[in-house]
Amino acid sequence: MTTLNRGLNRRGFLVAAGATAAGAAFAMTTQDRARAVAGTFRVPVEDVRHTRTWMAWPDSTSIWGGKLSGVQTDIALIARTIAKYEPVVMCANSGSAAKARSMCGSTVTVISSIPVDDCWMRDSGPVFRTDGAGGLDAVGLNFNGWGNKQAHAKDALVAGRIAAYVGVPFTSADLVGEGGAIEQDGAGTLMATRSSLVNRNRNPGMSERQIETAMCDAYGASKVIWFDGVRGQDITDDHVDATSRFLAPGEALVQIPLASDNDAYARDARRQFSILSASTTAAGDPMDVMRLQGPDYNKIRSTSRDFLASYANYYLCNGAVVSAHFGDTRADEAARATLARLYPDRAVEQLNIDRLGTGGGGIHCVTQQQPVP
Repeated sequence: MTTLNRGLNRRGFLVAAGATAAGAAFAMTTQDRARAVAGTFRVPVEDVRHTRTWMAWPDSTSIWGGKLSGVQTDIALIARTIAKYEPVVMCANSGSAAKARSMCGSTVTVISSIPVDDCWMRDSGPVFRTDGAGGLDAVGLNFNGWGNKQAHAKDALVAGRIAAYVGVPFTSADLVGEGGAIEQDGAGTLMATRSSLVNRNRNPGMSERQIETAMCDAYGASKVIWFDGVRGQDITDDHVDATSRFLAPGEALVQIPLASDNDAYARDARRQFSILSASTTAAGDPMDVMRLQGPDYNKIRSTSRDFLASYANYYLCNGAVVSAHFGDTRADEAARATLARLYPDRAVEQLNIDRLGTGGGGIHCVTQQQPVP
């Protein structure tokens, strides 16, 4: 979760909600590490078939204030849309589960056995891995509220609790991070921003090489493509998943800003495109990088300076690409056409999630896939 907008962005208004030390990195036993890297377990690329999608229901006025109702409306819309294509399980606190069921409808399963602080399941949820032979396990990235910027006592436990609910082995990674901070191609290559992970608010005392090793161990990968990112201007310190995405091994996509945009995030996006274009995969193959044109912030519906207008923050579910539209009609339609071309076997669902966008997040940010083993 990141932003391509200007100024102090990415849910800056949420920081006042406070932070907790819960969710610091868990110690990893030798046995846990052996299990984490044994065999061929790896995080698959996101276009594989899913068993279900996991989401979380926000209900905290201390975090969202007067924006809560609108954000809940958008979360429900996303859940109902995905549920047309695959099962959706929504984790909700017991006091708000009834409202979640009412707003999401009968096609979405709401459970109250896994309490949550907020809706960012991409970051708090487990990262599922498969072994190509029917095996499934899960890794937790030790979510700490994006560097203790937000209360997260419940969210720090979500990954392990979902793994237990599913009934799969669970391992805590040897680093602190978030799912939105790391993109994988399913064949050994990762990409991420240094600003988010090589950061003392997540991994104090760890070198880039140590963090890279921990990432590769957790994801079953062997190479990391690093971007510098943008540090300290948003709550995530610039997540990669709103700018650059893997389409397949050797294929990536970068959302490109307008030529007239020259803020820190626009400059970072251009650097990401340049770095990816010159990179190779873990197998040594050249990278084919596609452009996805971003919208004109002067033409979108929202006037919020915290708004995330990222088409690249889409979610792949069985049979569909779920993305957003922002009111820049020409750019919205161009993004739809690009996604339809890249995923010709999937429907393209474009949603108005402007309320969620004012919180600096998007559809990929609030979803977590559970792949078919």
